[in-house]
Amino acid sequence: MNILVDTSIWSLALRRKPPQKTKQDDPNVLELAELIDEGRAVLIGPVRQEILSGISSPSQFSLLKERLRAFDHRPLKTEDYEMAAEFFTKCRKKGIQGSHIDFLICAAARNHSMAIFTSDQDFYNYSRILKIELHQPRAFL
Repeated sequence: MNILVDTSIWSLALRRKPPQKTKQDDPNVLELAELIDEGRAVLIGPVRQEILSGISSPSQFSLLKERLRAFDHRPLKTEDYEMAAEFFTKCRKKGIQGSHIDFLICAAARNHSMAIFTSDQDFYNYSRILKIELHQPRAFL
């Protein structure tokens, strides 16, 4: 199964200065490396945009943009946007708020039979309401 990798995971892996532990010790970063090696890491346009947003150095932006082009890109369809709107409304009715991009990630994963790999706790809240699958690093299994 392919895995839609959320911005939160990419950010952990691409961070210049890791927090307390090194990036090589982070189970999420290790899992992303495994998914990349297996050819299972998938990007969608909105995640690509989030990853690239805020990079102020033109050379770093260009380098990252080129490196991200190596990853499978799943084009979004009208149905993905429609389902994202349904997900937004469904969660809001249950008192769970989220961003439009988060719900687009949920819809794309569901419509394209992918699990979502994220460290964003909001997705765990969404998964209680929506029928989405969250990918866990194998080190935790």
